[in-house]
Amino acid sequence: MSIEFQIPADLLPDDGRFGSGPSKVRVGQTDEISRRNTPNGRHLIVGTSHRQAPVKDVVADIRAMIIELFAAPDGYEVALGNGGSTAFWAIAATSLIQHRSAHAAFGEFGQKFVDEAARAPHLEAPVLFSAEAGQLATVQPTDGVDAYAWPQHETSTGVLSPVKRITTDALMLVDATSIAGGIEVDIAQTDAYYFAPQKCFGSDGGLWLAFLSPAAQERARELHEATDRWMPQILDLSIALTNSVKNQTLNTPALMTLLSLRNQLRWMLDIGGLEACAARSRASTDAIYQWAENREFAMPFVANPTYRSPVVATIDFEGVDASRIASILRDNGIVDVEPYRKLGRNQLRIAAFPAVETSDVEKLLTSIDWVVDALRSVV
Repeated sequence: MSIEFQIPADLLPDDGRFGSGPSKVRVGQTDEISRRNTPNGRHLIVGTSHRQAPVKDVVADIRAMIIELFAAPDGYEVALGNGGSTAFWAIAATSLIQHRSAHAAFGEFGQKFVDEAARAPHLEAPVLFSAEAGQLATVQPTDGVDAYAWPQHETSTGVLSPVKRITTDALMLVDATSIAGGIEVDIAQTDAYYFAPQKCFGSDGGLWLAFLSPAAQERARELHEATDRWMPQILDLSIALTNSVKNQTLNTPALMTLLSLRNQLRWMLDIGGLEACAARSRASTDAIYQWAENREFAMPFVANPTYRSPVVATIDFEGVDASRIASILRDNGIVDVEPYRKLGRNQLRIAAFPAVETSDVEKLLTSIDWVVDALRSVV
């Protein structure tokens, strides 16, 4: 297949994956999946019972390494279950929100949790604090609210939110799906800090993971016993927690995701833990923001630098078609820099999770410059 615009090979990144999820998977992770994983080397973990060793040992390793990576406080448990963060919104609506929740929505995914809570027949209408895309909204103390929920990071727009407990009288539920592992955080400021493994952890989807405080664990057990709400087993956090402490899930998990996640966690700890991972991502996104500010055809979508994501940079373009740029980049093996589909802006969205090399980000930016010059030369 002929390529209309061939970017010079010396300008191209060594790895052209910059997706916001699924994200770049390291070679070490794919090797972990393909190699034999039992002491005698005769059987793969994949295709064996998740109720038996060595699969349970993999889950145990994951739970222990996540606790180490985040320096979780005593008393917090790591729970995991089937489905992604979308599933956890429903789990929170059944197992963590008692009567009424308050939400911050400043993009697509924060709003989705609001909608989930609003549809739950056993809950009162949620309180909403909202902001336009590219801006930040935060929850405020509200009478009658027993759970506050917000995304630490809005993947659709690249907006970052602080993680801080606003009251001790309610649960703090923080959606960290696209940033957990790419920023330092105090888990003690949350009661449920939940995420999926396909972003900073470079693994496939199909699972959710959550740090649960003692208060969240107690709330889940209390609502498990309640008789005034529908509580299907797959949405019962108490059941998920009971299985998790046994290093298993209610239903068969995605075993290849578990193997990939374990390898990534080992790599993250080996390079220096959460601080080092955050520094890698921040170096990459700082390069992107600085590049955009120095170009007359580009600018960071998030105007306030304090709110700019350290893992996903959204860049607006003016006078040049960003979708055309993304298409040419894709033809040259640089993929998944398109903007969030519902945002409808002339922009690129570039993910720089910890596994992404800053040197590859710098080459991406050089490639974009080349493409812009090439497009202008044919006008």
